[in-house]
Parts: sequence; structure tokens; C-alpha cells
Amino acid sequence: MLMTLPQLLQVMPGARARAGLFLTALNAAFVRYEIDRPLRIAAFLAQVGHESAELRHVRELGSDAYLSRYDTGPLAARLGNTPQADGDGQAYRGRGLIQITGSHNYLACSRALFGDDRLLREPMLLELPQWAAASAGWFWQSNGLNELADKGQFTTITRRINGGLNGLEDRLRLWARAKAVLCVC
Repeated sequence: MLMTLPQLLQVMPGARARAGLFLTALNAAFVRYEIDRPLRIAAFLAQVGHESAELRHVRELGSDAYLSRYDTGPLAARLGNTPQADGDGQAYRGRGLIQITGSHNYLACSRALFGDDRLLREPMLLELPQWAAASAGWFWQSNGLNELADKGQFTTITRRINGGLNGLEDRLRLWARAKAVLCVC
């Protein structure tokens, strides 16, 4: 199942012209990562819609102070970034429609998308619609989110993406809209 531009705009009206930039990339990700049923597509669109503010942001927002937590300390180490204050926290900040964050995740995503470590050298590739959508599809499939979507386990999907339930109300609003557009009961 592929999305049309009018459907995408009904789900994410805030996307406006950006919807047209992402439509082909999203449809390609649906095919490649088996996001191929209305329940899966609805859940995916709700999550990426929230994570990207309806396709407006493909790079994590935050001040230098906020992003410094990715540069040094326990979170940085867990993400595979170096322990030195060398800027890798900024380099490997969240990017893509589902925010791929940290050098470990960039490397895993790069190997899946390209078969090499190119995202470590060119992290901004995840800001391009094709790779922003593909990285989100890769994350979705590799974390078993298709199966959770099939079971309607939306809060579990949110926890896997976000680590908690941040933005749950917005995610649920987008999910309801996507289900209505895709005629999911």
C-alpha cells in the first residue's frame, strides 16, 4: 500500500509543501521495510509525524548545552560517542524522521542502508528526505515495530522510539488521524 499526497497531508497538515518532498521517500521506505499494511503505516506515520514535527525537522533541535549530554558522560558512552568533549555529540545528534542518535546507531544504520560506515563521515545524509525516511524505516523494522503495530501496541512502540511516553498525546492524535485516513477500524 502506498500513500498519496492528499492522504499524507490529511495525516500531517502541518507538513504543507514538505509533504511532497517526502512522499516518494516514505513510499520507498514502506516497501523496503514491510510497512505495508494500514495498521503499520498509520502507526509509523504517527510516530514520524511527532518525531519530525510533521516532516518539518529532520535534525534534533537543542542548544549546545542540551546537545553536550551526547558528547560526554553516561549517555554519550551508551550511544558510542567518545568520552572527550570533542564535538561528536553534535555530529551524531538525532537525525532522520525517527531520530537516529549516537555513533553506534549511526554505524548500524549506515551498514544497513549503505553497507559501509558512510554515515559516520557524512551524518548529514540523514537530513535528506530519502535517507531520513529510509533510516526511520530501518529503525522501525529492526526494532520489531511492524509486529507491535499489527497488535495495536502503540504505547510500546512509543517507548521503543522515545524511551518513554514523551509527546504521547500528539502521537495519539496523529495515529487517530492516520487510521481515519487509511480506513483502519
